[in-house]
Amino acid sequence: MPPKICLVLTENTIGKDLQLIEHYRQWIDAVELRADFLDPQELLHIRKFPELAGLPVILTIRRLLDGGQFKGGEGSRITLFARGLAFADSDPVKNFAYLDLESDMQVPSLEEAAQAFDIGIIRSLHSTEPIRDLVSTVREIRRTDDEIVKIAYKAHCLADVTRLFQQAGTIKGPNTLIAMSKYGIPSRILAPRLHSAFVYTLPQDYMTKANLAQEFIDPITLQTVYRFRSITESTKIYGVAGADTSKSLSPAIHNGGFVRKGKDSVYIPISAVTVEEVLDFAQCAGISGLSVTHPFKFDIIPFLDSIGPASKASGAVNTVLCNEGCRQGFNTDIDGFTRALQEFLHIKTLRFRHVAIIGTGGAAHAIANAVYQLHGNACVFGRTAEKAQNLAERYGFRWAVLDLASVPLLKKYSAVIIQATCSGMQEGEDPLSFYSFSGYEKVFDVIYTPEKTALLKRAEHAGCAVTNGYDMLRYQAYKQFELFTGGSYE
Repeated sequence: MPPKICLVLTENTIGKDLQLIEHYRQWIDAVELRADFLDPQELLHIRKFPELAGLPVILTIRRLLDGGQFKGGEGSRITLFARGLAFADSDPVKNFAYLDLESDMQVPSLEEAAQAFDIGIIRSLHSTEPIRDLVSTVREIRRTDDEIVKIAYKAHCLADVTRLFQQAGTIKGPNTLIAMSKYGIPSRILAPRLHSAFVYTLPQDYMTKANLAQEFIDPITLQTVYRFRSITESTKIYGVAGADTSKSLSPAIHNGGFVRKGKDSVYIPISAVTVEEVLDFAQCAGISGLSVTHPFKFDIIPFLDSIGPASKASGAVNTVLCNEGCRQGFNTDIDGFTRALQEFLHIKTLRFRHVAIIGTGGAAHAIANAVYQLHGNACVFGRTAEKAQNLAERYGFRWAVLDLASVPLLKKYSAVIIQATCSGMQEGEDPLSFYSFSGYEKVFDVIYTPEKTALLKRAEHAGCAVTNGYDMLRYQAYKQFELFTGGSYE
């Protein structure tokens, strides 16, 4: 049975929680009433909630030590659970579908009352540290064969998520397995592969307010972007791997292509600390292909069995195909950037144009190759002299350290300025803060989130023509899609 999409209700009144349900009703299968979020006077009315909700409801009263907001004693918490069970009806629609009881909570009277009216028990364990032996932990927690054991632990790195996937298939009985933090997003999207009973989602507004957008997914995104209900054992998995992929737009692009082309495939964000973690997870989860972003475009090369001509030319890889243990690397950034730049400048060639390339990372390597092929006259500006020199000399370009002393040289090459670093993704960051725009520069920033970086805002205010990296992202993704599927995206 596929996992149920469960919306965690986060409002302080029953009325507001019911409004959340109406907003998300078509996207969800169940809800979790977090009674610990409710105002004290609202707790008097929780017994009526299941009938008002009109879909299966989990009753949860989470303690502070488990990450909840309930501040009362254990006696008052048990009393609240009992109130939720009081006057249980023969019509199951009018009862809570499940009680969520922590693994250390032992109240036989509650459990017997729940069983008498066919109300399920979720036995939960929340941990701020990864659990090494899930099989033994589940065995210790489970008290009856039909209990759903829920384990949610914080993943400190992607390796902690890989361990979850490795052990999921050996766990007996119904369960829900969740890795929390940005590294754990695959455990939510791929909950069907973990044989989880539920996938827990949050309202979009609450995710933003509580700063949880990195580690949760709202119900609408889960279904419209990732087609969660269509994921099965036969679904092909692809993903974008980087240090932080939580804001990547690549999943929307690729999954949209899969829908249009009728592919049983899903593309997910994969955040990691090291490239080794990415490859271990890819092998464990059976991933067919990867988009590779900062900072792994160089680091991944030693782990590949072969690389294509564009990767050899640029010295960077942004695409990996995984086929029966063989890993092939490619670079689609060159094609993507070339097409985006030509459309931005309305030209086919950079001949007789002076170009400033800001940065020396994986994107800069692809951009330098593209500028070279377009016959541009370029200078590479980098924070590290050695890296700037190595990249520039690869194509016979000039180079300089990116600082105030290089402003005269930057002005000489400022007809087209291409910002190819990650600086600017955070509010206020500006890698060219020491440079004053004249208004005649054409400024291309590879960053696309935010839509306009501090650099682009400043350049546009000075009268410059500006563009962000979305078109580059889109066009390089189209090429990746062709490599992934063997067919055209457009």
